[in-house]
Amino acid sequence: MLEALFKLKQHNTTVKTELLAGLTTFITIAYIIFVNPQILGTTGMDKNAVFVATCLAAALGCLIMAFVANWPVGLAPGMGLNAYFAFTVVAHMGYSWQQALGAVFISGVLFILLTATGVRAWLIKGIPVSLRSAIVAGIGMFLALIAGESCGLVVENKATLVTIGDLTSYPVLLALLGFFLIAILDYYRIKAAILIGILSITLLSALLGLSEMPSQFVSMPPSIAPTFLQLDVLGVLNKGIINVILVFVLVEVFDATGVLIGVAKRANLMPEGQPNRLGKALFADSIAILGGSLLGTSSTTSYTESIAGAQAGGRTGLTAVVIAVLFLLALFFAPIASIIPPYATAPALLFVATLMLREFVEINWLESTESIPAVLTVLMMPFTYSIAEGIGIGFISYVILNVCTGKFKQIHPATICVAALFVLRYTLE
Repeated sequence: MLEALFKLKQHNTTVKTELLAGLTTFITIAYIIFVNPQILGTTGMDKNAVFVATCLAAALGCLIMAFVANWPVGLAPGMGLNAYFAFTVVAHMGYSWQQALGAVFISGVLFILLTATGVRAWLIKGIPVSLRSAIVAGIGMFLALIAGESCGLVVENKATLVTIGDLTSYPVLLALLGFFLIAILDYYRIKAAILIGILSITLLSALLGLSEMPSQFVSMPPSIAPTFLQLDVLGVLNKGIINVILVFVLVEVFDATGVLIGVAKRANLMPEGQPNRLGKALFADSIAILGGSLLGTSSTTSYTESIAGAQAGGRTGLTAVVIAVLFLLALFFAPIASIIPPYATAPALLFVATLMLREFVEINWLESTESIPAVLTVLMMPFTYSIAEGIGIGFISYVILNVCTGKFKQIHPATICVAALFVLRYTLE
């Protein structure tokens, strides 16, 4: 049956190899089970329900990827997108989390349309590499700021806006310890580095009497009712939050596509000059966004960590099925998720931020019309506490600089369209 479903021999793999690859990918992305409820919980969403939604959305996305595309890719609610959902759309812009879920749903519908019509490929080819890299790096800066705030490393200051917190406090010390633990484990190629860091700080916190250990570690999953089908699509349409939806779509387009191509190349799923299943993988990724919004979580997307599974030999959708099963089994460990303090997940956010900032190397620093808009994109995200503002200012400045320096013909229409949409958004405010 497995051979018929996944064509293991054709892909030169075995059931044992696929099982190992699935386990490898899961332990590298399992941290999202604990981080996502912490982030989305700041919006007023029920953390236990978000925990369940996270596991179910991840499992659903992986199964769709497995049976539609037959690719060894793990999916889960995306880092960066969840921060944008919680800290920009809800906290900064004042929308309800139900409306934010509605925006995710609409972005998923648009994502499917863009994929089916080929517009997604047009956007990817048309947006400058420097701007695409700057968006990722800027989100990394934004995550770093959130990480610092959540553990007390960065605090408010009336004179300087922000300043360093109390370095002798337990939350800050534990967060820093967790960060260096994750970084060291990652250096030694420990696959579960982030997960080990989160759980270690949680345990140490309990031993120090800063938090309580649960009476049981395994239980039946909590109710998903507080978030299930709670999205407010009509509220989004009435409010007309076009820039929110635009940012969701742009980040989803670049992030998911880049990950899928990266994993496919590592697993040799896109041989030169031969048919491949990238289109189906993109479609599966799009469908997963809709499923996540209905369950009650921010955008579900393909994870870069899937490359770890590909390196372990994963070549087919069986790897994704294994990841899905493990996410479903994680549903029974809700008591652990409920006791994890913010300063245990802050190190994970900060470490992910350092990985995202590697995108700086892709920016063309020798050409000012490329580098200046990229730098503005990166800086404006943390400085305005908004991913949307950073992207908008980046695209608008790119068009202005290239037009004023006589390079109008070099600007792709996709870039002009995105910049125009942000100008329209600022005009209508």
